[in-house]
Amino acid sequence: MKDKYDLIVVGAGPGGSIAAKTAAEHGLDVLLIEKRSEIGDPVRCAEGISKEGLRQFIEPDKRWIAARTKGARIYSPDGTKIEMAEDMAGSEVGYVLERKIFDRVLAKNAAMAGAEVMVKTRATSLIIEDGFVRGIRGEHIGEGFEIRSDIVIGADGVESKVGRWAGIDTTLKLSDIESGAQFLMADIDFDPNYCDFYLGNKLAPGGYVWVFPKGKHEANVGLGILGSRSGGMQAIDYLRRFVETHCPDGKILEIIVGGVPVSAPIERTTASGLMLIGDAARMANPITGGGILHAMDSGMMAGEVAASAISRGDVSVKALEEYETRWRSTIGAVIERSYKVKELFMGSSDKELNGLAHTIENVDFTELTIGGLVEALIKKNPKLFWELRHLF
Repeated sequence: MKDKYDLIVVGAGPGGSIAAKTAAEHGLDVLLIEKRSEIGDPVRCAEGISKEGLRQFIEPDKRWIAARTKGARIYSPDGTKIEMAEDMAGSEVGYVLERKIFDRVLAKNAAMAGAEVMVKTRATSLIIEDGFVRGIRGEHIGEGFEIRSDIVIGADGVESKVGRWAGIDTTLKLSDIESGAQFLMADIDFDPNYCDFYLGNKLAPGGYVWVFPKGKHEANVGLGILGSRSGGMQAIDYLRRFVETHCPDGKILEIIVGGVPVSAPIERTTASGLMLIGDAARMANPITGGGILHAMDSGMMAGEVAASAISRGDVSVKALEEYETRWRSTIGAVIERSYKVKELFMGSSDKELNGLAHTIENVDFTELTIGGLVEALIKKNPKLFWELRHLF
């Protein structure tokens, strides 16, 4: 550990590791810190990602690909099944990762690019001088330290403190955070070729249940709910009820609980000497809660902007505006649209969800384009078009 780096990245998830690797490849002296003793553990993710999206950052490796899927199946409350091909199913369908290995590989790649990596190291505050973030204060295995840098990137997830320390409002409304619970289960029967999603206010109010395969008889079974609509039950209570009905003989190997941001884009993600990425910047998809690709994409952008700003000797918030512009025109546009759709469907009754499913249950999603799907929905649901007209 040195007293000064060009860049400090707080959090060694996929976004943080990509940011560190990108910046190091551009010649920056980078420190990547992770508060846990093991990168990638515990897993707080359904672990799904699209094949095309993943290949933008790293070539797939059988060491950390737990399953390959060919599509998704969505079940309405009355059991109506909608089957979607992989390229129509969204950014969480294609591969199911083994995050405990995947995250470590990304961190290793950052280290091989030149970044210094420190685990069991947490930031406790920012060094702020004359309105600029100038580094961090922290603890490494219980010992305090102070390290200066030109830029800090906050990649510290949904519980991010880095942004708040810099004066960025990352507060979430109760209606914009999902409470999640997930079991890694073995000895259950399902089709390993598909990621399954179950909708319904009795199953998961304000959210959905997922079953993501990790082998022939092993899967991530989880759900997200809105606490404001939970009726006093916790996410894990809903999950246990689902498991008792759908896979009563399955064996639970691991339990994970946590929160997922499902908000619209926050007002800003930069300050002088600081950028936020991934879940720390509230970049999860508001409909699915998935955020691996957005984290990696924003990490790459932030790493590139950091290198450019430092090379010019200007790390002011104005100089870092390039990062705001880039992510808002890409990731932000997706989040904005998805949030509006989420707000509409969040209040839908099971009857309304069933009606929409019946509208498209006979549609061939292997041939239909997105435009064709929208047209099919509009023809039978003119009210839906009126409510979503600003998205088209």
